Amino acid sequence: QVQLVESGGGLVQAGGSLRLSCAASGRPLSSYGMGWFRQAPGKERDFVAAISWSGGTTTYADSLRGRFTISRDNAKNTVYLQMNSLKPEDTAVYFCVASLLAIGRGASRYDYWGQGTQVTVSS
Repeated sequence: QVQLVESGGGLVQAGGSLRLSCAASGRPLSSYGMGWFRQAPGKERDFVAAISWSGGTTTYADSLRGRFTISRDNAKNTVYLQMNSLKPEDTAVYFCVASLLAIGRGASRYDYWGQGTQVTVSS
């Protein structure tokens, strides 16, 4: 079993950047495909990005491609989400996820979820 802890959220002005981190413990991160989801108030949880265990394959929500970048450092057991040109509509709780399956956009594919970190983008 793996435990996931997100960090790096906060308040930022529109146009700014944040980098989220997800630290894993319990098992080597290299065993898992990793990803990020987000949930805005009153809305469903949405897929953001995912990265394969090796880092060789990434996938993004179409609307976020080009602004968000997912990466991983298996030696540090950490996954990152670099978010640039942030918009107020990016305000949400961001969740780190892990899967023993191939990565994808469906939430049911991911076995482990962190507690989330709040990102607030002011206009």
